[in-house]
Amino acid sequence: MLKARDLTAVQDRTGTIRPDDVLLFCTFRNEDQRLPYFVQYYRDLGIDHFLMVDNDSDDGGRDFLADQPDVSLWQAKAGYGASRHGIDWLTYLQGKYASDHWALTVDVDEFFVYPFCDSRPIRALADWLDASEVRSFGALLLDMYPKGPVSAEPYRRGDDPFKIACWFDAGNYVMSRNTMLRNLWIQGGPRARMFFADKPRQAPALNKIPFVKWQRPYAYVSSTHMMLPRGLNLVYDQHGGEKTSGVLLHAKFIDTFSTRAVEEAVRAEHYASGREYKSYDSRQGADPDFWCEWSERYINWRQLEGLGLMSKGNWA
Repeated sequence: MLKARDLTAVQDRTGTIRPDDVLLFCTFRNEDQRLPYFVQYYRDLGIDHFLMVDNDSDDGGRDFLADQPDVSLWQAKAGYGASRHGIDWLTYLQGKYASDHWALTVDVDEFFVYPFCDSRPIRALADWLDASEVRSFGALLLDMYPKGPVSAEPYRRGDDPFKIACWFDAGNYVMSRNTMLRNLWIQGGPRARMFFADKPRQAPALNKIPFVKWQRPYAYVSSTHMMLPRGLNLVYDQHGGEKTSGVLLHAKFIDTFSTRAVEEAVRAEHYASGREYKSYDSRQGADPDFWCEWSERYINWRQLEGLGLMSKGNWA
């Protein structure tokens, strides 16, 4: 794959990966503040090895990760947009290291929540999915936000972001079917109501397929929203009942967002030349207040299941 030429190994510990390890793949840029909590959260969840791509950071995050014994790290100086927003880099690494492994692909501001995650490690979910002959697991990207302007409370390195961004929209979601790739397309939530009320079809997609029993032919088509082969996209479809699903708590909206939104609107390396970030900048600057009288305070996964945002299906 041509995009493999973009990658330079900083710290390669892939030789320590065991056949049954659960792997995490992530691309990041200038996320030193977030990385300590991110790594610890996923260690506690049961991730065995992190495969991380640094897109030319200059804030110290690369040095932090290089020192972690369960992290393999690559650097890419090439453009984020030209790599399909980092997906081409991760696809190369997944093809080389993830075959026959359960692989979790997330951004550094996404935190995986699945049924029983407070009492069962991610290995237990993987084992149950294997026993059920399920190859892919869907999750709703749930935007979390504080009460008041995003910049009001500073986020300190290593802290739990959900002590600040602890609110979410319990409703306000719409679904449609992508007939070509067979996946559900989910939109809505606080970004849709605040920034895309007059153009809802341009609101960010919230459907994700983050957890996959990887095989070399597999590939993400658009971020982690949909995949090939097409059957991997049927994460909510099941005859005779609900299919088990999860949530990705999205910690984008903390005080670091303000600087990042302005930077990314200028860099134009994200989807549609940074259209989403340009929309933030034009509507409320980069310091929105998402909270409203219908906002719900986050408690746990059982609350999310009760609200219909995820399901334990028939996993008892």
